[in-house]
Amino acid sequence: MTAQTDVAAQMAIELRGIDKRFGAVHANKHIDLQVEKGTIHGIVGENGAGKSTLMSIIYGFYEADEGDILIDGKVTRITDSKIAIASGIGMVHQHFMLIQNMTALENVVLGAERGFLINESMDHARAELVRLAKEYGLDVPLDVPVERLSVGLQQRIEILKALYRGARILILDEPTGVLTPQETEHLFKVLDSLKEQGTTVMLITHKLQEIMAATDNVSVMRRGEMVAHVKTRETSREQLAELMVGRKVLLRVEKGEPNPAEKLLEVEGLTWTASDGVVKLDNVNLNVRAGEIVGIAGVSGNGQSELLDVLSGIKNVQSGTIRLNGHEINQGHQLNPSQVRDIKVGHIPEDRHKMGLINSFNADEAFILGFHRKPEYNGKIFTKRQAINRDCAEKMDKWDVRPQDPNLKTANFSGGNQQKLVIAREMEQDPDVLLVGQPTRGVDIGAIEAIHNRIIQMRDKGKAVLLVSVELEEIMSLADRILVMFDGKIVGEVPASKANEQILGLMMANIVPDEVKALQQEASA
Repeated sequence: MTAQTDVAAQMAIELRGIDKRFGAVHANKHIDLQVEKGTIHGIVGENGAGKSTLMSIIYGFYEADEGDILIDGKVTRITDSKIAIASGIGMVHQHFMLIQNMTALENVVLGAERGFLINESMDHARAELVRLAKEYGLDVPLDVPVERLSVGLQQRIEILKALYRGARILILDEPTGVLTPQETEHLFKVLDSLKEQGTTVMLITHKLQEIMAATDNVSVMRRGEMVAHVKTRETSREQLAELMVGRKVLLRVEKGEPNPAEKLLEVEGLTWTASDGVVKLDNVNLNVRAGEIVGIAGVSGNGQSELLDVLSGIKNVQSGTIRLNGHEINQGHQLNPSQVRDIKVGHIPEDRHKMGLINSFNADEAFILGFHRKPEYNGKIFTKRQAINRDCAEKMDKWDVRPQDPNLKTANFSGGNQQKLVIAREMEQDPDVLLVGQPTRGVDIGAIEAIHNRIIQMRDKGKAVLLVSVELEEIMSLADRILVMFDGKIVGEVPASKANEQILGLMMANIVPDEVKALQQEASA
């Protein structure tokens, strides 16, 4: 056995010269990668670095134009996901692939039935899942519909699905994006348990603190190329960030003390019920002053989206009162999104694709959405195309939107550059109140630094900023005060100086620690 063959046999998966193009886009450029058996291997890189394409090639969504994939030292041609699964590869996607009205057990069995007798398949699966759950700490209620389970439990089901199908190599794509800190901690314990049992884990995440905490080795991608392979214990967050973007990156937010002034946003007794009768906002009370950032933490789906929709005029006030930049909004006096913009309120929506952009529009058209009636963009009959194009080009340069082409279709920008386009559009209007939903979702680390600095600048100019984010590090870095939402309610408030992930994580699970209760009593005294 040659030395090269011996090394290959120690690898769960090896990539040699993987190359992939999509037309003019060179997504993966001759990628080499070795992932040792029984390790947790991190893959990091900016938006558009090629991580997702590479993982899709490994899992059979795409086939490489050139190069070889070796599984356990043997060249394996993976042309679809069935071959990947048969080769022992499982993948847990960022957006779960579960059928919501089916139980956990039914989701696991679906597509992996044994013969024609469904009862036999279900009995076999139940026994095997009980064994796997006990072995790896993946307990889930097997007979409860998925829609009634927390996102943490749904993720466990996805992992169980992969293990049930015989996965020896498990790929996890941004696995902690919707988890509480406690659920994240449990996930990493599960990954350690999997590693101890010989499973190889590939972890794709933009959260460098998680890479440092969970992995054995890290590979860094930049602009389609693999630029570094390092042992985790021999690197740092700062070094990884610099490798990712090609320059030094400031990982902490530098800001001074806030200077809060008058209340520009007040919410009293706000309750909102969906058409199916589910109460999404339950007697919400909050305020935001000029010159401060108030952050709202919570697991996604606990009313944050509905709160932003009501405040921005997308949804009507059903019960309660909003005072927004000197204007009162209630059941008898509603404002639509255009009227909300007219009173100098900006809104960066949580989902840029559904709410912030029209993918078939050019960038300059997307840049004036919601502001297209402004006189500087309109002539007597037609829009001022040159003025719009010129303004967009200037703002793209200022905000480092790449490529800086106002005539390019919005759909052809990466997710991070789409986000920068939306944020630039809203902030450049100089609003007095800024409603921000998930500002850095899908944004690479270099752009995160720039966006965070812009939000701080808005605060320091005397603007009132309401920030909603599932990223606790982001909330703790930016906010001056932190509110936590659970099941449509504000369950507590913590000064940013007193907050940590443990406290906020407990509150996100509707457990208010004694020290938080004491702070709240002190504030109300």
